[in-house]
Amino acid sequence: MSASYARVWIPDVEEVWKSAELTKDYRQGDGVLQLQLEDGKELEYKLDPKTNNLPHLRNPDILVGENDLTALSYLHEPAVLHNLKVRFIDSKLIYTYCGIVLVAINPYETLPIYGTDIINAYSGQNMGDMDPHIFAVAEEAYKQMARDERNQSIIVSGESGAGKTVSAKYAMRYFATVSGSASEANVEEKVLASNPIMESIGNAKTTRNDNSSRFGKYIEIGFDKKYRIIGANMRTYLLEKSRVVFQADEERNYHIFYQLCASAHLPEFKALKLGKADDFHYTKQGRNPVIDGVDDAKEMSTTRNAFTLLGVNESYQLGLFQILASILHLGNVEVKDRDSDSSIIPPNNGHLSVFCELMGVTYQDMSHWLCHKKLKTATETYIKPIPKLQAINARDALAKHIYAKLFNWIVDHVNKALHSTVKQHSFIGVLDIYGFETFEINSFEQFCINYANEKLQQQFNMHVFKLEQEEYMKEQIPWTLIDFYDNQPCINLIEAKMGILDLLDEECKMPKGSDDSWAQKLYNTHLKTCALFEKPRMSNKAFIIQHFADKVEYQCDGFLEKNKDTVNEEQIHVLKASKFDLLVELFQDEEKATSPTGAALATGGRTRLSVKPGKNKAGQASKEHKKTVGLQFRNSLQLLMETLNATTPHYVRCIKPNDYKYAFTFDPKRAVQQLRACGVLETIRISAAGFPSRWTYQEFFSRYRVLMKQKDVLTDKKMTCKNVLEKLVQDPDKYQFGKTKIFFRAGQVAYLEKLRADKLRAACIRIQKTIRCWLARKKYLRMKHAATTIQRYVRGYQARCLAKFLRRTRAAIIIQKYQRMYVQRTCYKRKQAAALVMQCILRAYMARQLYKLLREHKAIIIQKMVRGWLARQWYKRTLEAIVYLQCCIRRMRAKRELKKLKIEARSVEHFKKLNIGMENKIMQLQRRIDDQNKENRVISERLNSLEVSHAAESERLRVELTRLRGAEEDAKNNANKVTSLLEELERLRKDLQNTRKEKKAIEDWAQTYQDEMEKMISELKEQNHLLKNEKNDLNRLIKEQSQQWTEKMQRALKEETQQLENDLNEERSRYQNLLTEHLRLEEKYDDLKEEITLAVNVPKPGHRRKDSTHSSNESEYTYNSEFAESEEGTRGGEDVSKAILDMSLFLKLQKRVSELEQEKQSLQNELDRREEQFQRARARDDEEHKKARSAELEYESLKRQELESENKKLKHDLNEMRQSLRGSAEAGSAAPGSPAYTVLLDQLNASNEELEVRKEEVLILRSQLVSQKEAMQHKATMTEPLPYIEDVQKLTDAKEISQAYMGLKETNRLLESQLQAQRRSHENEVEVLRGELQSVKEENNRQQQLLAQNLQLPPEARIEASLQHEITRLTNENLELHSDDPKEYKAYRISMLRRMVDLMEQLEKQDKTVRKLKKQLKVFAKKINDLEGGQMDVSPGQTADEPVHPVNIPRREKDFQGMLEYKKEDELKLVKNLILELKPRGVAVNLIPGLPAYILFMCLRHADYINDDQKVRSLLTSAINSIKKILKKRGDDFETVSFWLSNTCRFLHCLKQYSGDEQFMKHNTPKQNDHCLSNFDLAEYRQVLSDLAIQIYQQLIKCMENILQPMIVSGMLEHETIQGVSGVKPTGLRKRTSSIADEGTYTLDSIIRQLNSFHSIMCQHGTDPELIKQVVKQQFYVIGAVTLNNLLLRKDMCSWSKGMQIRYNVSQLEEWLRDKNLMTCGAKETLEPLIQAAQLLQVKKKTDEDAEAICSMCNSLSTAQIVKVLNLYTPVNAFEERVSVLFIRTIQTRLRDRKESPQLLMDTKLIYPVTFPFNPSSLALETIQIPGSLNVGFLTRV
Repeated sequence: MSASYARVWIPDVEEVWKSAELTKDYRQGDGVLQLQLEDGKELEYKLDPKTNNLPHLRNPDILVGENDLTALSYLHEPAVLHNLKVRFIDSKLIYTYCGIVLVAINPYETLPIYGTDIINAYSGQNMGDMDPHIFAVAEEAYKQMARDERNQSIIVSGESGAGKTVSAKYAMRYFATVSGSASEANVEEKVLASNPIMESIGNAKTTRNDNSSRFGKYIEIGFDKKYRIIGANMRTYLLEKSRVVFQADEERNYHIFYQLCASAHLPEFKALKLGKADDFHYTKQGRNPVIDGVDDAKEMSTTRNAFTLLGVNESYQLGLFQILASILHLGNVEVKDRDSDSSIIPPNNGHLSVFCELMGVTYQDMSHWLCHKKLKTATETYIKPIPKLQAINARDALAKHIYAKLFNWIVDHVNKALHSTVKQHSFIGVLDIYGFETFEINSFEQFCINYANEKLQQQFNMHVFKLEQEEYMKEQIPWTLIDFYDNQPCINLIEAKMGILDLLDEECKMPKGSDDSWAQKLYNTHLKTCALFEKPRMSNKAFIIQHFADKVEYQCDGFLEKNKDTVNEEQIHVLKASKFDLLVELFQDEEKATSPTGAALATGGRTRLSVKPGKNKAGQASKEHKKTVGLQFRNSLQLLMETLNATTPHYVRCIKPNDYKYAFTFDPKRAVQQLRACGVLETIRISAAGFPSRWTYQEFFSRYRVLMKQKDVLTDKKMTCKNVLEKLVQDPDKYQFGKTKIFFRAGQVAYLEKLRADKLRAACIRIQKTIRCWLARKKYLRMKHAATTIQRYVRGYQARCLAKFLRRTRAAIIIQKYQRMYVQRTCYKRKQAAALVMQCILRAYMARQLYKLLREHKAIIIQKMVRGWLARQWYKRTLEAIVYLQCCIRRMRAKRELKKLKIEARSVEHFKKLNIGMENKIMQLQRRIDDQNKENRVISERLNSLEVSHAAESERLRVELTRLRGAEEDAKNNANKVTSLLEELERLRKDLQNTRKEKKAIEDWAQTYQDEMEKMISELKEQNHLLKNEKNDLNRLIKEQSQQWTEKMQRALKEETQQLENDLNEERSRYQNLLTEHLRLEEKYDDLKEEITLAVNVPKPGHRRKDSTHSSNESEYTYNSEFAESEEGTRGGEDVSKAILDMSLFLKLQKRVSELEQEKQSLQNELDRREEQFQRARARDDEEHKKARSAELEYESLKRQELESENKKLKHDLNEMRQSLRGSAEAGSAAPGSPAYTVLLDQLNASNEELEVRKEEVLILRSQLVSQKEAMQHKATMTEPLPYIEDVQKLTDAKEISQAYMGLKETNRLLESQLQAQRRSHENEVEVLRGELQSVKEENNRQQQLLAQNLQLPPEARIEASLQHEITRLTNENLELHSDDPKEYKAYRISMLRRMVDLMEQLEKQDKTVRKLKKQLKVFAKKINDLEGGQMDVSPGQTADEPVHPVNIPRREKDFQGMLEYKKEDELKLVKNLILELKPRGVAVNLIPGLPAYILFMCLRHADYINDDQKVRSLLTSAINSIKKILKKRGDDFETVSFWLSNTCRFLHCLKQYSGDEQFMKHNTPKQNDHCLSNFDLAEYRQVLSDLAIQIYQQLIKCMENILQPMIVSGMLEHETIQGVSGVKPTGLRKRTSSIADEGTYTLDSIIRQLNSFHSIMCQHGTDPELIKQVVKQQFYVIGAVTLNNLLLRKDMCSWSKGMQIRYNVSQLEEWLRDKNLMTCGAKETLEPLIQAAQLLQVKKKTDEDAEAICSMCNSLSTAQIVKVLNLYTPVNAFEERVSVLFIRTIQTRLRDRKESPQLLMDTKLIYPVTFPFNPSSLALETIQIPGSLNVGFLTRV
């Protein structure tokens, strides 16, 4: 401790010990230490100058919080206290090991760590492999009892309120759960039911504990040879009777009294006349009759139920409650003073009357003896009144005595109920006894308690010392005597001759003995002789004893009275004379007492004095009655110690953390006081005196490998450790080398840990140095690169800025140039425009002046000339019009005249010629003249109108001329108005300027108005935008709400669906659990039946005893099998002949023929149906396609004719073959070359040739049809252009001729395209013919090869091979034809079917001939054997050497119907050979999967076929019972269970597939549908088989769990799959399983190999894939659940490195799933809690963000599991940090709204409900071959 910064413990008044750090190095001789406390305060600590002892050193932080206190390097009081505090406060762990002691701190809070799941987790585990727990101690005791064949004891001690009773209760619950009972009487439930009874009558509320046990008890739980509970026995010690009559403040009487008062309203308790607890003196003294959170009425119901369960009937219970109620009424009896020496009870006292009524005694006697006592002398007897105080004491003494008797009676009946008639093989005792007590006033009770603890402490010290000695001797370590505290002197002071108890008994015998005189005797005897006995300075009525825990001062007052325990005998006599039978039974003499065990009972009722039952001798009762309480207690304690010494003890020390019952509050003062009192520190001292730290060589090497150099590492780990330790630790006394372990003195592990931490710190510093150098260099290079980059960019920026400046300067010059040019040009243009304006004005003025001049002088001349020109022009136009008009008129007149002359000329000539009609002609001429006259008038009128219009025009021109003259005058007047107009113009300009100003004002106003309007518009737009946003928000909100509602509805629907699925799974699981329970009861019933059978039918001498698993039915099996074997021996020859003359081939062919006939008929029906459809379709088509359809119909009829002719030809060939076979039958020639064989080959060849011919015909017909169709199409196209060709000659127009030419051109092109199409089709047909020719050649080659192969085959196999090849060839051709033309394929198939039918008939006929010839051959061979005396051996099927009988006929089996026939008497043999004696391995490897199931179903089919219901029922029942029997016999063999699970499922699927139900027939072939059951509906048996499959599945899961269970923890947690990641921390006395893989240690590879084995076995057995997925899911659930549960119960596994190991292991399991294609089976999801727990170990756990991440990540873990992992998180190295309490509280706050189960551990017994999806088989029943290895030759194939 010379180095500074060392941490030490210094004493403190408040906290007992405080942690401090050394700030200055300590030098030898220094008297003061410079320290700094944890709060930063500086302190000078003075050393004791006498001892100069330095303060205790603190352990490294990595060792703080260990499960075992002995794992601490520095073992002393502050280290123990601090470790317990850290575990209790920070980690919420209430259990801690201290060597062999389990320290249990009462949390004053209900913790979820005592459920059945926790019990199952601890069951079967080593004590050091799990976190400390009361269940671990109980499991260790149970395991040692079974392993060492030695009785065990669990000693639970501690203060009142420390939790002793609860710990004992949980220990008994553990035994009751893991062991079960040996009978159906539920003994374990009775053992647990005794707890509420004993708590109600023996527990009470005190200031320290609400449920304090006021008596000690030792319960022996008995076990049989199979270590199942058979019974129990209870012993009680020192009941606190004084509590019946007196309670201190804030305390209560025994619970039973308050339970009675709370139930007083019940009808059965009305007669007890009870009221509230405050109404009775014995229950109201504590002034607090209620316990928070406790319902006394409910507790009363629990107590009564427990009495009922233990066999105490209702009448006895009411009697007990009647006595208890009478005690309460007795306490209310009021005693008054009569005078100073006497007292009296007033007459008619109500409570005394009720007491006497309930107890069945007289009022006068009881009231008299309550106030009087009887004094006996040698000669006379006196009755003396007693004063009031003595009367009250006598009343209370009577109440205490009654209660003690009642307590003993209840204990006796509890023992009677727990007593077993079966012989007890071993037991485990649970001792729940008071711990060391010291109060301000200590009396006789505390003296007895501390005396008992002295005895127990002595036994504990001796046991610890013994274990240490055994460990050293086992490891061959030199043994040195360890000095430890021996409390034998203190025990001698109490119990030795002339000891305290001896002097007390002597004083009690004295007539006038008193407490004062006894105290003086103690002073005189022991004050000077014993150093452990002292006298207080200020008192003469007390004494002090130095106990092992502390000094205790006892007050002598009351010692003698309590030791005597006297009661008025006359009161007892009154009670014995009662009419109440139960009361009389309580007070009868001891020799007459009906104790259920026959053991003697103490008068005081405190203890039973014998361990084993024994008979009482006469007179013993009176002698026993005179024993004092101290003597009784000493004797019972001695017997208890003898019992404990005869057992292997296990210690549980209960600690009370505070006196206020606050949850998880730790008071160091109280804790240290109890640790000193219970012996924990003594254990630490004994351990620290030797070698407390122990390491195996492998663990030491693994932990401190970092301290070794490479050259130090040898192959021998032991030598390596020795060499390294010699270098590291110089003092050889600090360690010792054992056989398997290294032993270290205290502090050496801390030193080694310091070296390891320093080495790791140095390595870390080096790594950090290198990393920081690398980081700094990287940072420097990044900065350098950044600097150069910045420079480059800055320089580039500067260059760009300069270029920009230059460009801008040049641009500015150019801009200036153009700007100046623009200014000058603008100025020039402005001047030019001004000049032009001036010129314009000037020129306009000059023009106006010139205009005025010209108008005045030249206008008249111009008018004159124009007017003259116009007049001349008008005149010329008028003249020309007149002349033209005259010409027209004259011409018209001339024409008229000419015409007239012509008419006249004609008329004369005609007149001259004809001389007739002159008048008419004259009339005509006259009419013409009139017409001409009319025309002349019209023309004249027209001339007149023209003249009028001319005159009007002239007048108009004249008016126009006048108007023009007036206009000239107006122009002259207007010239005078120009001046006025200019003035008006000036005025208008002024108005324009004013208007412009107004316009500008209006524009300004308009601009202002526009701005305002724009502003208003912008505001409106903003409002509109806001409204739009609000609208969008509302729409979005509505959308979100609708989406939320949709999601909510979907989520609700999903949850409801999930809930329904969960309900379905729960219902399915509940049903399957009921099936499991039913199976268990059936097995138990069978076992009992077998036991009864074995008990009744005792085997005679010499009789061989059969196995217990065989039932009586096996004898029937054996007898029937032997009888069947004998019958088989007699019928051996007949079986051989039957084998030769096998009919199955012919039956098979016959069945095949019938099937082909049916198929033919179906095809014919299909053909007819198609024809009808075709005819209906033809009726609906157009006229143009009739010829094509008729051609097709002709083709179909042609095909039918061909098929009919071919059928006739085949029949003819069949007749020829029959005749040939009939002719050669006698000669028996069936070999190759024989006529029959030749005919058959000829028929086959003919069939092939016929097939080729038919192919050619098909091709020809197809080409003909194609040509016909094309011809019809061509005809249709050519019929249209003919009329146009005929009319060509008639066309005259050139356009029509060209159109006709173009039509002919198109026709020629169409004909050419058709010709090319025909050419292509022809080429395709040629290619097809070539391909067919090539295939024919190949077929020919194959035929030749086949023929050559057939010639090499045996004669029997030739025809079969030929037929097989022919079938293959025909099948291929069928496929080709089907692909070419379906219709042609149908016809071809019909023809082939007919040919096959004929061939089958031929084969059947030939097979009959073969059988006949074989039979003849056998007869002839037998005759030859008889003639030659057996010298010549001719075997069946082998031809004789005679050339006369060359019999070798090939055969083929008949068609098989998929049924097996058996005789009724062969059923047992079938079940025996197929189920009971079947070896799964051989069947699974060599035969098809599910073969037994198929065979059973085919047998069942035959029974159904013959309509034999008895046979069906018998077969199914026998099969199911046999499967159950084989599973019961070999249920632990996974291969057997898997095999029968697969076969049961297959049998179930067969029953469904062939049941005839449509839902199961969807995937069947027609042949399989023909095999359906026809007579019986086996739906009920399907349900039975389904239940059987569920039972087998559950048995498979249990078998799998039993195999996997030992591997999981070792492979998933303990084994280091990634070597070197985690280091082994120092361990204590409870050694854990090493994580280093030894030879027998399971690894992850072991688990994967086992999973591969399971998977391969199930696949070999043909298990359904869906079922395999369910099994794998269950396997992975078990692996995940067991691993997670173990992780939650092992603090050493909760580290960062272990999280990495777990995640790697899980990834390997996922890889296995991926390899097996099982990722979709749901197995990965079952590992999710484990994965999240591993992630939780690795994530950061500091900030609120980390807490949020953890809460979102760990959704598969419950809150309790998350908090548990965080509490258990343990740093393996000094560089890791613990999880703070504040962070854990943050996690709890965030997760408090979660709705989940409070259960901590996962249910490893959970089995997912199994389903069996229907999986039909594609295997045809008729193809199944039954091997001879199954020994079922008695089955006949049908």
